[in-house]
Amino acid sequence: MRPGWIERIDMRLRTAAGPALRSGAASALSRLGDAADALHEHLARARKRGLPLIVLLAWRNLFHDRVRLVTTVIGIVFSVILVTVQIGLYLGFERMVTTMIDHADADLWIVPKGTRNFEDPSLLDDRQRFRALSIAGVADVAPLVLGFAEWRRPDGGATPVFVVGSDPRGGGLGPWNVVEGRVDALATPFSVAVDRSYFGRLGVRGLGDAGELRDQKARIVAVTSGIRSFTTTPYVFAAYDRARAYMNTPADRATYFLVRLRPDADATAVRDRIQGNIADAEVLTRAEFRERSRSFWLFGTGAGAALFGGALLGIVVGTVIVAQTLYSSTKDHIAEFATLRAIGSSTRYIVEVILWQALLSAVVGFLLATAAGVVIVVLTADSALPVVMTPGLVLGLLVLTVVMCAVSAVAAIREVVRIDPATVLSR
Repeated sequence: MRPGWIERIDMRLRTAAGPALRSGAASALSRLGDAADALHEHLARARKRGLPLIVLLAWRNLFHDRVRLVTTVIGIVFSVILVTVQIGLYLGFERMVTTMIDHADADLWIVPKGTRNFEDPSLLDDRQRFRALSIAGVADVAPLVLGFAEWRRPDGGATPVFVVGSDPRGGGLGPWNVVEGRVDALATPFSVAVDRSYFGRLGVRGLGDAGELRDQKARIVAVTSGIRSFTTTPYVFAAYDRARAYMNTPADRATYFLVRLRPDADATAVRDRIQGNIADAEVLTRAEFRERSRSFWLFGTGAGAALFGGALLGIVVGTVIVAQTLYSSTKDHIAEFATLRAIGSSTRYIVEVILWQALLSAVVGFLLATAAGVVIVVLTADSALPVVMTPGLVLGLLVLTVVMCAVSAVAAIREVVRIDPATVLSR
């Protein structure tokens, strides 16, 4: 059943126009009527299936041209993967630069003045430790020594390492994620713990192998998994006195002092009292030291800006590709949209069809990109800088993908709202 307005136009043209015009108009109106009939059939089928017509039209427009759909999805997937990798690297980098601080058994850190990050070692006088111990509310103050040293491999080669020394039985900062050996074995002479990801760099194959530090034996008694340095310099854990010997640190000096508070102590008040009782040092909470290290490496060195720049590039490239594809698709279906306008569809209705196309594209692209992102996370898990995906990142990527595709639909929407329904008569 064709709409009555088509029949009325047909009658007026037959009455007022000449034979040639009547013939051409009748042919155009016949095609328009056929299109309207087909649309009404789609309406009936959509209602039977319980599927909204808007979604049905968007789905068929999107999947009608499979090649164009593949191009659209590739653009979205490329963009989302690029953003995922860049932000995932940022999260992995952020986690790695603060991993030592996060795993230290300390409520407060006493650090040399001007310390910018954990790997910025200077030395403190041991007398400051005893001054901190004299403050009410302090349960213990553990010394920590760290610094660079040269590891001599069994084959005669050498590589720089970062030695971390603390009392393995008195808290502080010891190795974690131990997969072989025991942490308390570090108390035995000439013992160290290393991560298995650095076996190749250190020239060892596992537990019991040994190298040398400052011409002193360093035998591996514990092996960890996942303790990696973002600078790629291997961490080597040792007992406090042994680490000082490996680095030739004076007996009355330490790099940091790790303060543990009593359960009922006020951290802010204790920090202020310690700060007033020592000189040439700063007292930081765990959160403050973490933020200082994070800010230095992510923003002080420009690494964070580079990662964010890559993510922004992915968003721009993906938006442009999707915008071009949706615009071309709309141009190809301009007659169908003109038919919708001619049979009485509102501008809002047609805009919703295009936005549904963008949403369907976003969902398909997001699912594929997320699957690819999971694969990348697995493949980089044991690398020097792993890509990290969190639930918050996945949710953010979904929102980003939908917004990106919606913005991309603007050009197509602008083209459609300018359609003159009469253009369908010229076909």
